[in-house]
Amino acid sequence: MDSTTWVGATAKQIARAVRRGDASATQVVADHLEQIAISDPALGAFRVVRGGEAITEAEKVDDQEDLANLPLAGVPVAVKENTPVAGLPTWHGSAAARTPEVAEQDHEVVRRLRGAGAVVVGVTRMPEMGLWAVTDDETGPTRNPWDLERTPGGSSGGSAAAVAAGLVPIAQGNDGLGSIRIPAACCGLVGLKPGRGVVPVDFGDKDWFGLVENGMLATTVADAALGFSVLAGQAPAKLVEPSKLRIGVSLRSPAAGVKPDEPNVSAVTRASKLLVDAGHDTVTADPAYPTGVALGVLATWFAGAYHNSEGLPLDRLQPRTRRHIQLGRAVMKAGLVRQRQRDTWRERSIQFFADRSIDLLLTPALATAPPPALRYSASAWRKNMWANAAYAPYAAPWNYAGLPALVVPVGFRPDGLPLAVQLVGPPDSELLLLSVAGQFEVLNPWQRHALV
Repeated sequence: MDSTTWVGATAKQIARAVRRGDASATQVVADHLEQIAISDPALGAFRVVRGGEAITEAEKVDDQEDLANLPLAGVPVAVKENTPVAGLPTWHGSAAARTPEVAEQDHEVVRRLRGAGAVVVGVTRMPEMGLWAVTDDETGPTRNPWDLERTPGGSSGGSAAAVAAGLVPIAQGNDGLGSIRIPAACCGLVGLKPGRGVVPVDFGDKDWFGLVENGMLATTVADAALGFSVLAGQAPAKLVEPSKLRIGVSLRSPAAGVKPDEPNVSAVTRASKLLVDAGHDTVTADPAYPTGVALGVLATWFAGAYHNSEGLPLDRLQPRTRRHIQLGRAVMKAGLVRQRQRDTWRERSIQFFADRSIDLLLTPALATAPPPALRYSASAWRKNMWANAAYAPYAAPWNYAGLPALVVPVGFRPDGLPLAVQLVGPPDSELLLLSVAGQFEVLNPWQRHALV
């Protein structure tokens, strides 16, 4: 971190300095807005930057008499563009999908961030209707700060790119089939998808039948834990050293015909060694991924697009989106979105931990490197489907089960892109996941930001 600017500081460092009076929220936010102006033209992370409005909000934070109870005092944050922010349209990934009116009030997670002292500096880009694990629209692709020719992932790609480039210390995202964890893996970040019902979603019929969860992307475990606590309405999390755990390790892919490449296999091997170094036991434990679960995930994904399309100008949506909506209409007509199937998979997933006597499960985060940053929005549906399935199959089953899951960096690919692994836990294991990720961070510190 440059001593003349707050860009690059963690959320915890910023909040502590603002609470103590060692820094002003106004200066912190101004520093980050200046960095956004410099770096974002190359990245395309932000849909809207709230320059003057953010400075005004920062001044209000500085004017508060008691900052002691603000865990995010003066921290600049970004919000994913499908999450309502008062005074802005909710874009949902494209001009065709955006709401015609501005939001009258903040979404509950935005209200909680602001209530904790955070300042919303802007909203970040996502693919149209959040359907894809790559982020682009008619204006062009959002780019990965580690390699501008690669995608930062999706659908919370703009949030991940903004954090990895140091434009904000933390950013909100949401995860329907991996949309926090996939960008976190692409961009070398910590990304936590909470379990079902832990953080408010409140997207109405836009929550993909309950698959979507809100969460945070951060460069450190401490910041991820702090952001999670705020979103969950809890006191700031105090992570403790976990006692000896038994952790299952699996390379098995949930997608037939897709296997992890050598760098991602090596990431799991490295993570397994780190777990042993931290005092835990590791055992091979492959979940059974029934064909019915894969089909159920696909059916819910398609049907979610169909539900979300109500009232939208279908002829203005991207071809890939229109095809998804058509499939969703057919899926709904055939009655293929089945809550009973999801409930059964959740029960089996929870029982998997008990049957194997494991506390957590370790898997690859991705199967391959992040795809190139291309105009996928102008490409055929089939190309988009393959691009998604081939590189990021490991996240979706845990949305379908409603279990918490986290991605943590473990190193770099030979091409210089980040490597990461996924940790999955039973219900209410968010803090345990974060604690184990914290052990990774101590034993294997990672570079927090890409140099854009």
